[in-house]
This record gives sequence, structure tokens and C-alpha cells, in this order.
Amino acid sequence: MDFDWDSFWGLIWYSLVIFAFIAYLIILFNIIVDLFWRDHKTSGWVKAIWVIFLIVFPYLTALVYLIARGKGMAERARESALSAQQQADDYIRQAAGRSPAQEIADAKNLLETGTITQAEFDSLKAKALS
Repeated sequence: MDFDWDSFWGLIWYSLVIFAFIAYLIILFNIIVDLFWRDHKTSGWVKAIWVIFLIVFPYLTALVYLIARGKGMAERARESALSAQQQADDYIRQAAGRSPAQEIADAKNLLETGTITQAEFDSLKAKALS
């Protein structure tokens, strides 16, 4: 099909074709990610069949995949996002360490139980605040 760049409708049609192609690529990428990184229950043979059909009948297979496995795809994406968020939170807590207020509170408890002296408490407090 020859696009007429001089007309407004030719430009609109070309924009729609580009939009549909990019949307398909995004859907295809999500399907591949879901098949190979998130879905650990599907066998390798079934995954291979899905990929073959995605190559031979791309739009139809993508539509069938989204209809047949869309709910599970969304659940696996949600679980993956929650897992990634939990890992990030754990890493931040581990990397950040304890806050100065926690350090001072722990030192205060040690002082009250008599484990450390007032001079040691003052030293720990100055270290935590620095």
C-alpha cells in the first residue's frame, strides 16, 4: 500500500499502522516474558508450541494467549512485582542500617540496665549523631 504523505488521512493511517505495530511488539514482549520468566508451571514443550504459533500466526496467537491466559498472566505479573518490591525493601533496610535514634535508644537501654557507663553512653550517642 502506497501512503500519500501529502494528505492528512494518509498521515493518520500511517500513524495508526505504526501504533498497532508498536502495541503488538509490547504485547509480544509481555507474552514472552510471561512464558519464560514468570510461568514456571508450563512445560517446555507447551512454551515451544506457543512461540511457534507466535511466529506463524502472530496476531491471532497473541489474541488467543491474552484471552486464554490473561488472568494468570496478570496474577504472575503482580506476584513478580510484589516480590521485586519486597527484595528492594529488604536491600534498602540492610544497606541503610539502623537509624541514629535506634542506636541511641539501644545505648540508653544498656545504660539503664547498667551494662555501660555514662561516659560510654555519651560516646555511643556522639558516634550515632555524627
